Amino acid sequence: MNVKLVKLSYQFKEHLFEMMDEWYTYTNSDSPFAIFKNDYHDFDKYLNELEIKFDTDDKVSDSVFFLLYKDDNKFIGASNIRHKLNEYLLNYGGHIGDGIRPTYRNKGYGNKLVYLSLQEAKKLNINKVLMTCNKNNIASRKTIVKNGGIFENEIVEPSSNKIIQRFWINL
Repeated sequence: MNVKLVKLSYQFKEHLFEMMDEWYTYTNSDSPFAIFKNDYHDFDKYLNELEIKFDTDDKVSDSVFFLLYKDDNKFIGASNIRHKLNEYLLNYGGHIGDGIRPTYRNKGYGNKLVYLSLQEAKKLNINKVLMTCNKNNIASRKTIVKNGGIFENEIVEPSSNKIIQRFWINL
């Protein structure tokens, strides 16, 4: 797979627009949340607010990466790595959120995205990574397990009533 993780910059503005346009056309998924929290059409603001640079009472600093498929010169996914866990993330969100754009799903890119994201987490000195997924998201569960995820438990997210599965990965 000829892919790599990149940080968003003006060089990749059109890559972002194309991926996000497709994502919104095909699905109402908002995973990883970090790339959907702001309107990408205002690129300067989007770029400036993409990552959380400092911890606050309810947010932790994070890094956002985009999966560039070099053969097609396209963004095909993204991941959000939280540098630490607050109480909410410890229970429901985990260290890494990830997603693959609709037309590239079920082709193994999710596994590669998680693998590369785990390498970035290791660079941030995160030695034990928590990943979570909705119990109904079989593809995410398989991707987490394939990348070393060990199931810990299930917990109900109170605002959505969804069952969240929690997995730990030792790096």
